[in-house]
Amino acid sequence: MHQTFDAALEINLLHANQDGADHNRAHFEEWGIVCVNLMSSPGAGKTQLLERTLQALNPECKMAVIEGDMTTELDAERLRQYGVPVIAINTGRACHLDSKMVAGGIHSLSHEHDPASLDLVWVENVGNLVCPAEFEVGEHAKVALLSVTEGEDKPLKYPIMFREADCLIITKTDLTPYLEIDLERIKANVRQVNPQVPIFAVSTKTLEGFEGWLQWVRQLIVQKGVCV
Repeated sequence: MHQTFDAALEINLLHANQDGADHNRAHFEEWGIVCVNLMSSPGAGKTQLLERTLQALNPECKMAVIEGDMTTELDAERLRQYGVPVIAINTGRACHLDSKMVAGGIHSLSHEHDPASLDLVWVENVGNLVCPAEFEVGEHAKVALLSVTEGEDKPLKYPIMFREADCLIITKTDLTPYLEIDLERIKANVRQVNPQVPIFAVSTKTLEGFEGWLQWVRQLIVQKGVCV
């Protein structure tokens, strides 16, 4: 009985969250905004990837960030240095952002800035390899990050994250020479759970492989009807 109750509760929570996500997405589309949800374990490099991406794309499109963190605004402060609106959301004990939290971020953003002037909103989710993949927030694309320091087996151990991803970025590739790691094995393991996902091996330190990621973002924006 307890298991049945828990399963029913989880289904209800996911349905309610999905309704909220659909509502958020409707707002984004009304304003002509593309929303990208960045997901990874803690320390995989989401914030640094965003820093480099904001630097590269700032001349081309207008962006904002909804920054999720459990307790601090440390990452939000890092991103504000790049001259883009950043809305910080502290989740407390919650291990992911949900659609209601992001709706609050959208509300704050729309009060401070004209949302119709934006092209792209980044959602940097809370560091976690499980929960963020299960709770949509209104995004048009999910991007999962996996650092080379996490090992080759994570796509097989945490398949939901990698199965749901519309794009996979292998980060910190400049560390590969110092690790017993096989990039091709990582890619093969990802392909086992998501055969068609685009994969980019990137170093935000050397910028090796970074242009491929930027081109993917540009293509996504164009596909969603926002000109770059």
